[in-house]
Amino acid sequence: MNGRGFITISMHELERVKIIEAVVQRRLTVVLAAERLQLCERQVSRLVRRYEAAGPAGLVSARRGQPSNRELPVDVRARAMALVRERYADFGPTLACEKLAECHGVVLAKETVRRWMRDAGLWIPRKQRPPKLHQPRNRRACLGELIQIDGSDHRWFEERAPACTLLVFIDDATSRLMALHFTATESTFSYFEAMRRYLEQHGKPVALYSDKASVFHCNSHSVTLGKGVTQFGRALYELNVDTFCANSSQANGRVERANLTLQDRLVKELRLRGISTKEAANAYAPHFIADFNGRFGKAPRSTFDAHRPLRTDDDLDLILTCRVPRRVSKVLTVQYDRVIYLLEDTVANRSLIHNYLDVFEYPDGRIEIRVNGAALPCVRYDRLSEIDQAAVVDNKRLGHTLQMAQVIQAQRDDRRASGSPSRTNQGEAPRPKERKVGTRKQRELTREELNEAILRTARTRVGSVL
Repeated sequence: MNGRGFITISMHELERVKIIEAVVQRRLTVVLAAERLQLCERQVSRLVRRYEAAGPAGLVSARRGQPSNRELPVDVRARAMALVRERYADFGPTLACEKLAECHGVVLAKETVRRWMRDAGLWIPRKQRPPKLHQPRNRRACLGELIQIDGSDHRWFEERAPACTLLVFIDDATSRLMALHFTATESTFSYFEAMRRYLEQHGKPVALYSDKASVFHCNSHSVTLGKGVTQFGRALYELNVDTFCANSSQANGRVERANLTLQDRLVKELRLRGISTKEAANAYAPHFIADFNGRFGKAPRSTFDAHRPLRTDDDLDLILTCRVPRRVSKVLTVQYDRVIYLLEDTVANRSLIHNYLDVFEYPDGRIEIRVNGAALPCVRYDRLSEIDQAAVVDNKRLGHTLQMAQVIQAQRDDRRASGSPSRTNQGEAPRPKERKVGTRKQRELTREELNEAILRTARTRVGSVL
C-alpha cells in the first residue's frame, strides 16, 4: 500500500486478478483458469473465495511489506557497515567481504556486502560510474623536443607478401613523420636499426615517448642487467636521450592516430607502386614522409630545433648493441645464448675467472666479448644446444617465430627423408643392417658428416676429462 492508501500490484498479480474475476463472473472455468495460472484447481478455488471476500486486495500476498524470514539481524548489518566505513571505505565489495570474514569473523555473502555498500553509498556499480575523461595535452613547443614512437603490425603489402611491422617516429610538436622503418618484428635490434637512421639524419632528440612494450619498459628487475632497464633504454641513456612510457594509448595518441592513417594511405600507395618487399618499402619511405608532412604537418610554436648533433665519442656501433654481463667460469669459458665461448689460456685471462665480462651482440649477429673497452679473442665451442620446450616469445614476435619454426621443421623432415643425420643424433653409430638410400655421393657425404660428429664427440669427452 502506498502513501495515498492505494495497493500497488505487479503485472503478474494484475493478470491473476483478471483471470479470477473471469471465473467469478462465470466467463471462465476453474479448470482453464488453473491451466493459465499454472496452479491446481483447489488453489484457484481458494483464490476465488478470497476475491469474493476482499476483492482484488485479497489476491495480494500477505507477506508483502513484511521482513523476510532469512533477513539478517539489524545489528549484524550495522556492525559490518561500521567496519567498512572505518577501515575498508575504498575497498571493493569482494575484498571487503573477505576482510570482514578474515579479520572480524563477520561471514557474509559478497553480494550481500555489495548491496549494503551500494545502499550506504560506499560503492558505485561500474555502469553507473561517470566515464573517464582524457583531457587533451598541449603540443610541445619545439621540433625534436618529444618524439612518439610505436610499432604497427599490419599487412602493409596486403596479399602480395606476409604481414610485417612498421616502426613509426612522429614529432609531438608538429605531427611530422620523422622516420618510417619496415621490419619483420618489433624487436630491440629493429629499433636499434631505425634509431640509427634517425640519429644520422636528424640528430639526438630530447626525449622519446612510447608504450609499455618489453622493448621500452621492464616490469621487474632484469636478470641480465641487474636493474629495471631494457637494452634500448640503456643505449639511449648512453646517448643522453630520455625515454618515457605512456600509461594508456590515449596518452600516446598522436602516433596511434598516425598508425591508422598509415594503414589506409600507405597501404594504397604501396599497392599503386607495386611494392611488396620491406627493402623497396624502406627505399620509398622518404618520398612518402615528405608528401605526408606537407599535407598534415603543423607549424611549431617555436622555430628552435631541439635536436642535438652526435658527439665525436658517440660510437653507434658499440652503443646500439645488446650488452649482457656474463661470468667467466673456472675453465675460462663464457656462456651466452646457449653457446660456450672459449677464452685463451693466458695469465691475463686467468685473472678474469669468476669475474663478469660484457658480451656484445651486434645487429648483424656478431658476438664480441669485451673487458675494459677491449675485445677479447675467443673461440666458439660448438655443442649441441638443449631443446627448450618453454622458450619465452613476445606476443608481437609470435607470428614470425612460428614461420621460422615451420622452416626449421621442413628442413628436419628433408634431412630425415634423405637419410642424413641430424644434430640430435650425431655421434650414433649406423645400424648394421640398415638399407642404404640415395646416390653414392649422398652416402659419401653422410659418412663424412658422421666422421666429423664422432671426432667432435671425442674432443668433447677429452675436454671434459681435462
